[in-house]
Amino acid sequence: MRPNKIDEAVEIYRVMRLEQRKLDHLPASCTPGDAEEAYEVQNALNLRLVHSGLGSVSGHKIGCTTKVMQKYLKIDQPCSGGIYASTVFHKRGERAHALYCGPGVECEMAVKLGADLGPAEAPYDKDSVAGAVESCMAAIEIVDDRFVDYRQLEMPTMLADDFFNAGCVLGAPVRDWQALDIYSLRGEMSINGKSVGTGFGRDVMGHPFSVLAWLANSFIQRGKMLHAGEFILTGSLVETHWCDVGDAVRIEIDGLGSAEMTFAAE
Repeated sequence: MRPNKIDEAVEIYRVMRLEQRKLDHLPASCTPGDAEEAYEVQNALNLRLVHSGLGSVSGHKIGCTTKVMQKYLKIDQPCSGGIYASTVFHKRGERAHALYCGPGVECEMAVKLGADLGPAEAPYDKDSVAGAVESCMAAIEIVDDRFVDYRQLEMPTMLADDFFNAGCVLGAPVRDWQALDIYSLRGEMSINGKSVGTGFGRDVMGHPFSVLAWLANSFIQRGKMLHAGEFILTGSLVETHWCDVGDAVRIEIDGLGSAEMTFAAE
C-alpha cells in the first residue's frame, strides 16, 4: 500500500479514535484490500497514537480465536491489534461510558512474556512458546464499536483499527501457572451480577498457548517480534457483550482469579 494512502487512512482512524467519532467507511482510495495491507496501516496507526499520547504499545490482543467469536463476527481467521499503556487497568477498572463510542467486554486468558519470541527459534507451536511465558492471568478486553455498522465492512477495515481494541483489565499474575491445566480452565463473565457466558481454555484454538504461537509466527512473518514484558490477550471465551451506562462487569477464571470493569455515568 502506498505511503500516502496509509497516511490518509491513519489520519481518519486517529480522529475517530481520539474524538469518539464513528466511521461509516473509509474512502476507496485508502481502504486496505487484505490483511497484509491492514497490518501496514495498523503499524503506522500504532506509531501515530503512541505519539498522540496513548502511551507505548505494551500488549497485544488477538480476536476471532474461538468458534463463538468467529461465528459472531463472521470472520474465520485470527486478527491481532495493539494495546496502549494508558488504556490498561489492573484488577479493577472504571471509566466513563461516554469516553467510548460503544464499549463492549470480552472474557479472556492473558499471558505475560518473560523472554523474547524472536525469529531464531521460529516457527513456534504451543509447546515451544511455553518457556517464554512468565505468568498467566484473567483479563477483560475492552472493545469499542467505532463503526456505524461493522457488519457492512470488510475485515481489513476493522483489522487496521486494532480490531476493536480499546484497552483491557489485567487480573493478578499467576506465576505458577505450570500447576494448572490451562486447557481445561473455565471462565465466566457476568454483568451486574448476572452470568452472560462461560468458556474454557481449550476454546481458543485448542489452547491459549497455540494462540500465542500464532501471534509470534505472524509477527515474524511481518518483520516484527514479541518482546519480554509484553502481554497478550488470547481471545474471548464468550461472545462479546456491549455495555450500557453503569454496567459492572466481572470475569472469573478457575485458577487465575478475576478482573472487573465499570462503565460509569461520568
